[in-house]
Amino acid sequence: MRTSHIGVGIAIIPAHGEAAVGDNLAHAPRQDCCNSIGDLHRRMSAVLRAEPRSTGFGATAFDIAAAPELPRRAGPDSAFDVCHVGVVLRALLFVHGVMAIGMIFSASAFAIWLGLVAAGSSVALPSVLMWLIALCALKRPLAAAPVAAQWLAALGLGASAAWAAAHLIAALLPDATASGLGALVGFGPPLAGAAMAAAIFLWLRLRAKATLPAETTARLAELQSRIRPHFLFNTLNTALTLVRLDPARAEGVLEDLAELFRVAIGDSVESVSLSEEVELAQRYLDIEQARFGSRLHVSWELDPEAGSARVPPLILQPLVENAVRHGVEPAAEGGVIRIRTKVKLGRAVLSIANSVPPVPSRPGNGMALKNVRERLRLMHDVAAQFDTRLEADVFRVQIVVPL
Repeated sequence: MRTSHIGVGIAIIPAHGEAAVGDNLAHAPRQDCCNSIGDLHRRMSAVLRAEPRSTGFGATAFDIAAAPELPRRAGPDSAFDVCHVGVVLRALLFVHGVMAIGMIFSASAFAIWLGLVAAGSSVALPSVLMWLIALCALKRPLAAAPVAAQWLAALGLGASAAWAAAHLIAALLPDATASGLGALVGFGPPLAGAAMAAAIFLWLRLRAKATLPAETTARLAELQSRIRPHFLFNTLNTALTLVRLDPARAEGVLEDLAELFRVAIGDSVESVSLSEEVELAQRYLDIEQARFGSRLHVSWELDPEAGSARVPPLILQPLVENAVRHGVEPAAEGGVIRIRTKVKLGRAVLSIANSVPPVPSRPGNGMALKNVRERLRLMHDVAAQFDTRLEADVFRVQIVVPL
């Protein structure tokens, strides 16, 4: 467990519009500068839409902003990402539901129907589990195969799993034929297994196609709320001031800003480690520390074992930005942000807590919280938890993801 505290510094740029040391007339009044945010945003948009041009220098981290690309999903095809509790439960419920409905046409009484459902469940349960385990184990080679081969593998594995489960039950029941279960050794189970596999695999493919635009929309909205022109302006203004007072620190602020833009505008990946997200959030808070100085107090309690958990990219930074925007910026005396990671019951727990000022800030639209919750659901389904709560003068966000 590592604990560090950040909060010692000098407020370089005052919060209420006073000119900071080293500011010129163009940058001194905070209100005048903020009135030009719309013009700055339009100029930035024009630059991002323009064709990239050579600067005469080598490649830098800022060059990536010259030609942004639409986010794209990397990694294995999510149609084979079945190693989740939610997928397993849905598959089991679907197969058993179809089987129970089908048995109605073969039963003349309720007691007979119950017996047929019980017998069918003895085959359906292990069949579905074996099929899902096989897809989970083979998801990477199957994702790289052609679509026709994917369908052939899904149906073949479904038929094989049903055949193996049926023969296993038949072997455990020597008098299966006398008990009316002679169909277990026929062609019925493999055909039924292939049919159920086809239906579930079609749903998985439709689910994967529906997930991609949802993630793209969430990511674009996240970028709009995160890389705000106001934040960019404050960071550059802070760096300009530090150039005269502390050039080395100004260079560090610009490096942190470059890293934020590199991750935000760069190629999208399916997931990152929690430790990478923490490192990016630390860079963001280093920038805000230079801006707010002693008004911002940050406490880190990090468990290295939780750092290996996989999370969607850029999921911690918007939560930290919310804490700064609503917990520190509106308070004249500043505020406190506590970030903690730990391992509990085989899962990684991330909590972000910030003080709430007596006079709350203007409420936002909740876009960042909604996007984080949606992206966690898309990646981990029911295995992830996302909770927010207000306790007295502390607002807390807690995320729980599997390790």
